[in-house]
Amino acid sequence: MSEKTQAAIDRLNKILPLKANQKSMSTEMQALHRDILYSYIDIGRSLNKNEIAQRVDNIDEAIKILQQNDMVVFDGEGEPVGAYPFTMEKRGHRISVNGHLVHSMCALDSLAISPMYGVELEINSACHVTGEPVLIRQKGLNILNASDVQDVYFAINWNAASANSCCADSLCTEMIFLKGELLANNWFNQDTEHRQIFTLDQAVEFAAGFFMPLLE
Repeated sequence: MSEKTQAAIDRLNKILPLKANQKSMSTEMQALHRDILYSYIDIGRSLNKNEIAQRVDNIDEAIKILQQNDMVVFDGEGEPVGAYPFTMEKRGHRISVNGHLVHSMCALDSLAISPMYGVELEINSACHVTGEPVLIRQKGLNILNASDVQDVYFAINWNAASANSCCADSLCTEMIFLKGELLANNWFNQDTEHRQIFTLDQAVEFAAGFFMPLLE
């Protein structure tokens, strides 16, 4: 793994320590979290509140623990609406996988799903600046249509992270795809202190390194 990628994984883990938070929970809660993550691949959606209640002794306490650790995002009724890297919201990153259409929280999250589950998939997204379509076919760590997306970059604005809101509503909104080297460099040069750009291969390595431990 490159120094740049490892540094990015370490930096994101400081902002959103998903694996550390997962490990801090009870064995029952860790299993529940993994069940929720697998539900997106298995049934194309999150387990709902009633389905979660069947797996735990105290549903309210389970929701509280998952929410406090920023493992799962819930709506006002206690229904799960997201579990990194997935979301039930339509955020512009659509993943066709295992016969289902699911959505990811951000561009980085979309690249994590294939290596996490060892599945082939298709990502339909768009350039954050121009809106030009971005179509990525992926299997594990490999981009299957690499020649079609050689001018697509992953970009992150680290300054978007906020202590006052969950990562889904802050940093995730500025983890994006950019199309075209000139455009990507122009975006980066607007704030070189807080912004980074990655090739797709680097971004896949970043995504896998951050998310795959959640299923271990």
